[in-house]
Amino acid sequence: MKTTITEWSIPDLLQLSGGYWSTCALHAGVKLDIFSIVDGTGRTAAEVAQLCNSDQRATAMLLDALTGLGLLEKRDNSYITTPFSAHNLSKASPGYLGHIIMHHHHLVSGWGRLDEAVTSGGPVRTSISHGDDETVRESFLMGMFNLASLLAPRIAQSLRLAGWRRLLDLGGGPGTYAIHFCLANPDLTAVVYDLPTTRVFAEKTIASFELSDRINFVAGDFHADSVPTGFDAAWLSHVLHSDGPESCAALLRTAVAALNPGGVLMVQEFILNDAKDGPAFPALFSLNMLIGTENGQSYSESELTTMMTDAGLSDVHRLVHELPNGAGIMRGRKAAI
Repeated sequence: MKTTITEWSIPDLLQLSGGYWSTCALHAGVKLDIFSIVDGTGRTAAEVAQLCNSDQRATAMLLDALTGLGLLEKRDNSYITTPFSAHNLSKASPGYLGHIIMHHHHLVSGWGRLDEAVTSGGPVRTSISHGDDETVRESFLMGMFNLASLLAPRIAQSLRLAGWRRLLDLGGGPGTYAIHFCLANPDLTAVVYDLPTTRVFAEKTIASFELSDRINFVAGDFHADSVPTGFDAAWLSHVLHSDGPESCAALLRTAVAALNPGGVLMVQEFILNDAKDGPAFPALFSLNMLIGTENGQSYSESELTTMMTDAGLSDVHRLVHELPNGAGIMRGRKAAI
């Protein structure tokens, strides 16, 4: 499928062009923490403005817009969260998704310069994931936790294997998948390997699941530093798209070298079809990588199969999983001695 709309109309086109209005209203609401402020109690625009240190008239406009979007309810002159926004947009909720929404917010300025990236063939923004801005880095890492938490429990349950003893979560960020693989496999221990700037987020998240005795964090750059070995399985989730084919090939060889004979490598990515013109999200995600990386891109299933086979894996295939946004999991096995 090349696009989510099979037969375009003028209203569809204009909605696509102006859809960022709604996006920016949501981002402003999350950035100002409005959903936490009005969660559980009705507040007037004046009260919200005072708590946000914002202009009352402008705050009322934003509150009305968020109400029009169905994210708030207005009762007389007071505003309150809907059950949906209370669960997903209030910091008091364990289901809070504000981190990933703020990560999307930090991407907006780069997307506004997409034409420059296409003209030059190179990035127009600095690194979001591991830059110097602590707030931006937290939004990225904990945003990845937000997204992974929606899928990881289901994936870990479906991939449970009795023979696993030691898992490598390579480029694992806050350790979401290592956590859920360990929860699904009581005898499993894991290592999360990522850059030193990730440690504080990973160790805090791992501790919140009371798994610090089974999951260790090892700091390093997998492009330059040694990676631990002796694993029965390795998990590489949404890492390859940040690099070009040569770097991906090197990383896959590193992952295979970390496996015991007969070990399994699983790679999760947004996967293009072999024509590379769909599904829509992986194709758009390639542009996101163009904007922010030197050589990153989405890869097709055939490209991933070839790279994994060349890295020394056999029986490389895509697992049957219904995942959102064109995501898929590729799996291959290292030869047994």
